[in-house]
Amino acid sequence: MTKGLSLFEKRRRRNRTALRARAGTRARLSVHRSGKHIYAQVIDDANGTTVASASTLEKDVRGTSGANIDAATAVGKRVAEAAVKAGVKQVVFDRGGFLYHGRVKALADAAREAGLEF
Repeated sequence: MTKGLSLFEKRRRRNRTALRARAGTRARLSVHRSGKHIYAQVIDDANGTTVASASTLEKDVRGTSGANIDAATAVGKRVAEAAVKAGVKQVVFDRGGFLYHGRVKALADAAREAGLEF
């Protein structure tokens, strides 16, 4: 057993520190990636509420595999549309401890194309 933090935890803490410095009054687009699914939610930290959310567990997306770039693109598009409908256009991107690559990058690009600014 190691005494120090895992590399994932180090990246997560470093990312959160940078987000707090940049966030201001913007909502946060938080992404979680598991082996089988990907989840995204827009969080208003000032009020502590979730403005919009989407994942590969939803009925419209559930038939396909949730562990590929196509599914991540669909989730990014859905969460961005829901956020814009709720009146949120500008967010900060919280990738957690995940690298900005593959499914996380695909989700971010799809959210940008659907109208979110970050």
